[in-house]
Amino acid sequence: MIARLLVGLGGDLVRAAGVTPVNRVLDVAAGSGNAAIAAAELGADVTASDLTPKLIERGRQAAADRGISMEWLEADAELLPFADEDFDVVLSCIGAMFAPDQAATARELVRVCRPGGTVAMANWTAGGAMGRLFALLERYVPTRAQGAPAPTDWGDPDHVRALFGDRVGRLETHRRTARLDFAGSPAEWCTLYRACFAPVVETYERLGPDPKLLAALDDDLLRFAAGEYLGPLGGPGRYEFEYLLVLAEPAA
Repeated sequence: MIARLLVGLGGDLVRAAGVTPVNRVLDVAAGSGNAAIAAAELGADVTASDLTPKLIERGRQAAADRGISMEWLEADAELLPFADEDFDVVLSCIGAMFAPDQAATARELVRVCRPGGTVAMANWTAGGAMGRLFALLERYVPTRAQGAPAPTDWGDPDHVRALFGDRVGRLETHRRTARLDFAGSPAEWCTLYRACFAPVVETYERLGPDPKLLAALDDDLLRFAAGEYLGPLGGPGRYEFEYLLVLAEPAA
């Protein structure tokens, strides 16, 4: 459900990557396929890969419902089961940024893309609304060792340059905003994210039955939702999430 609210972000990434019908495209950590399906709708030869079988099932069904033919494959972003230089365009729309080994992920994204092709990513930034939400959740349930990189580090241009290193010849980064239109109130936004957004769901589960902690997280989550809400109090409202658009060209 969250992916459906942000479906436009996948299309934005595909357009930024310059996908055409003659391209062979890989979507890494594709989830239910927002970017992959958008690329396939342009006539490209698309493979969508993800580590989660249930998301692949949903993506395959969504593509079938639109009459779109494409390949779906279970795969780990840190060790992709594809040959070197196998694709013209490699996409990752709010996906590969969550793989724990960032160096391995960067290496794999470039490895499977041909020289002169395009690696295109959309990654949440630490300073944007989604980064603030992750920081809130991290205060309650730390998910990484001290000093370990955060997923939103992929939203830092300098960090991305360091990850790709000399494996890419051209690297562009642009800060952009994804808009999530939401007709409900901030409280209803909290209800949706508690039920459907994995980081929020996991945080509540790991807190256990402590009523004080749960109530405190409820209050902080609602405060966050109200603070990020844009639009009239009676709706319709929207949320805006900053992301870093990354466009990299593998070196020859």
